Amino acid sequence: MGNREDLLRGAKQCLVERGWARTTVRDIAAAAGVNHAAIGYHFGSKDALLTQALVDAMEDLSGQLANQVPAGTPEQWWQALIDTFTTHRPLWVAQLEAAVQAERSPEVREHLARGQREGRQGLGGSVPLALLTGLMLQWLVDPEHAPSGADVAAELRTLNARPQ
Repeated sequence: MGNREDLLRGAKQCLVERGWARTTVRDIAAAAGVNHAAIGYHFGSKDALLTQALVDAMEDLSGQLANQVPAGTPEQWWQALIDTFTTHRPLWVAQLEAAVQAERSPEVREHLARGQREGRQGLGGSVPLALLTGLMLQWLVDPEHAPSGADVAAELRTLNARPQ
């Protein structure tokens, strides 16, 4: 691997181990085994690198989900997604931290906005993306009372059956 790939790998590791807010340039450089100046050379800034690492990690997770439940029922698909809130919790927390950073960083906001556009496309629209975000918050804050995949599918069917 080259320095660019090493930096992405190191940034993904830091996002999982330290989170967005607590990751420093030195942390990433140490995890990647490269000089910290390489971050500016390859990505322009720490935020750009972390954002790219987060987008890549979420794309990897999306691919894993697609392989895990390629033609499953809605209940199975939602449950597989919900399961990642536990198995990949640090990644989802990093996603939330990045959203907070986007308020003050146009660079982070643009990268995340692009990721959301791709997410809407991959999920089939804005409503599934909003549902995913809401589920993530529920599972991260109060997992004991958060809905299951079966609950989500049943509630969606109920909403769909209501007269327009």
